[in-house]
Order: sequence, then structure tokens, then C-alpha cells
Amino acid sequence: MSRHFDKADGLCEQKDPATDGFVFNQTMLRIADPKRSLDFYTRVMGMTLLKRLNFESMEFSLYFLTAGEDFSDISEDEGKRTEQTFGRPAMLELTHNWGDTPESVSYHNGNSEPKGFGHIGFHVPDLEAACERFEKLDVPFQKKPNDGSMKGIAFIKDPDGYWIEIFDAKRVQETCTPHLKK
Repeated sequence: MSRHFDKADGLCEQKDPATDGFVFNQTMLRIADPKRSLDFYTRVMGMTLLKRLNFESMEFSLYFLTAGEDFSDISEDEGKRTEQTFGRPAMLELTHNWGDTPESVSYHNGNSEPKGFGHIGFHVPDLEAACERFEKLDVPFQKKPNDGSMKGIAFIKDPDGYWIEIFDAKRVQETCTPHLKK
């Protein structure tokens, strides 16, 4: 069965079989306060804390969060659960260096100079309803759905100032089409 995928300069056309089984597992964000960040990502964004690891000798903790899945297969056995955590696709890893507080650190969000990391993204089934909920929860917006030239997407900020793109996957085509080169 042949599939059509996009092409671009520099693209490796033939996947190396040595990469079979590779899984994109995580994006890591540093956080100043686990309590406020875990509240935000679980209560506001609906994610589930799958695994917490404390590294006492190095004084930091890792929190692995995932979203939108059936968790009936998650083992109660700690060893198996750790293996399952690191084998899952597309998780968010929050890293807290002990001693860091909102008063003692602030993280570069990547969207001001020098630019680098930009954002993470969440599909929501109803963009307007999600944004109304975020407003009621006093979540700060970087961009509301009808602001700017790119309508139909929003950007909110997490407690450490990282941007989160909010979009409805069914509407991405209509959002992007007016801006694409023909």
C-alpha cells in the first residue's frame, strides 16, 4: 500500500530500518512550582500524571503527563509502569529543580529574542468553548481566536509563561489556507 506524504528539500525519502521502533516520547519544560504547574496541566488542560521520578542526589523531580488516552493498560508494578512511561508517544515532561520557585527563576519561553522553542499544541473539539473555559479559569491569553491575521487559533500561557497553541483539528485547513503561498 503506497501513501502520499509531503516532500521538502533535505527530506530523507527512505526511512532507515535501524530507526524502526523509535518513539518520539517527550517534550521537556522546566517549571518553577510543581504544585501550580501540575494543577494547570491536569485541571485546566485535562492531562494525566503518568509517572513521577525524584532524583534526590541531584535534587530534581520529573513529572510525565499524557492526554486523551485509555489508561486501562497501565501497570501497577513500578518497574513496568516506568517502562510504559518511557515507551509512550508524545508526552509532556515537567522538570523541577528543587529550590526553584516562581520568585527565584523565570524561564525563557522561546518567543522573544533570542527565539528558539515556540510552543506546544492541543487540539480541542470546540475552540470557542475551550477558550471561554480558559477565560473563566483566568488563564492568560497570548492570542485569542479572532485576534491577529491568523483567525481560528488561540495561544494561552502556562504558569511559567510557555505558550500553548489551542486549535480545532477540523478547522486547521480553513485557518491555514488564506496564508499559504499558491
